[in-house]
Amino acid sequence: MFTSSGHAVVHRFATACRAGSADAVRSLLTREVVAVTDGGGQVVTAGRIQGPGEVARCVTELIGPGVALTVEAVNGQSGVVLRTAGRVVAVVSLQVTGGKVAAVWIVLNPDKLRHWE
Repeated sequence: MFTSSGHAVVHRFATACRAGSADAVRSLLTREVVAVTDGGGQVVTAGRIQGPGEVARCVTELIGPGVALTVEAVNGQSGVVLRTAGRVVAVVSLQVTGGKVAAVWIVLNPDKLRHWE
């Protein structure tokens, strides 16, 4: 189960993403942060991304005009869901360690997102 501090970090992460601020997102990441993207061969993704600068850029590039971002339960913990025109386009899970985000998993695969509709 997520701690209340982990939940707070997810909310700060969501706020930074909504603002489109790569610097604000980067400030919430560990130096060793890793992001893994899953497009399932249907969506072109970067795969595995390392480092706070690269991960922050990847995450903020997902949030474009018309993308709504909400904090929701993802795999039993707080995560981030992105929607465009009411349709889920990405689900983001976070591993929070020591008050910072240590890992980010981004599911973009439409087959895996169907149950979110």
